[in-house]
Amino acid sequence: MALPVALQLYSIRYDLDKDFENVIRKVKEFGYEGVEFASLYNKKPEYIKSLLDDVGLIPISAHVSLDEMQNDPDKVFSTYKYIGCRYIAVPYLPEDKRPGKPLFYNTLEQITELGKKAKEAGLQLLYHNHDFEFVKIGEKFGLDVIYETVPKDLLMTQIDTCWVKVAKQDPAEYIRKYKGRAPVVHLKDFYKDETGKEGKMYDLIGINSKDGKPADKDSFSFMPLGFGKQDIPAILQASKDAGAEWVVVEQDMPQSGRTALECARLSIKYLNNLIW
Repeated sequence: MALPVALQLYSIRYDLDKDFENVIRKVKEFGYEGVEFASLYNKKPEYIKSLLDDVGLIPISAHVSLDEMQNDPDKVFSTYKYIGCRYIAVPYLPEDKRPGKPLFYNTLEQITELGKKAKEAGLQLLYHNHDFEFVKIGEKFGLDVIYETVPKDLLMTQIDTCWVKVAKQDPAEYIRKYKGRAPVVHLKDFYKDETGKEGKMYDLIGINSKDGKPADKDSFSFMPLGFGKQDIPAILQASKDAGAEWVVVEQDMPQSGRTALECARLSIKYLNNLIW
């Protein structure tokens, strides 16, 4: 049996800015069963909850910055709990808080405390990785150190399969590694030039490189599922084997020549045509 599929709304953020309600309805029309938030788009939680109930989309999780969670954890957790989310994820770490950096272990203490507060609010905290967690600390990857340091009941995984692959690791293997701790898996496809040409991947999601030169989209591009390098069937099977409850489609930027909504539609169409 196939796992339910949600869309990370960050993928279509500019469309949501223009026409939130009709774009949410399109997500349902495309065939998605749920959504994951990265913002509330200046909408009231009551409005969002009512709209999702009306449309028939399940709010499964939200990406909220570490700073925002720390500044007012009660507000953040109560808001997303009210909307109906079960999970809340640390989406990204600033450079000084990453594995191997001065504030890393202090950050793990902060994540542990947020995991406790999330649990008290009826939510489960997740950690969403990029490729920078695959720096070695001793003999272990930083990502594994995160999960070894913070107790399982306070922090579960949200494996982003694109960034695992970019880090030259096997996404399916990494998902299985955290069997029983991987309730939500991010499906993300991409193209990457492997000749050594610099693609400036993070420039494509708004994090500018220090030299100020624009990203080369011919070297790296996020793609609809099935259009890039990922072995999506293997990732889906690994997600089922690991006990995942949801898979989430995310595409940080649309493929050149296609709109974000078109990419979201192509991804769910691809999944619906698979036998899994």
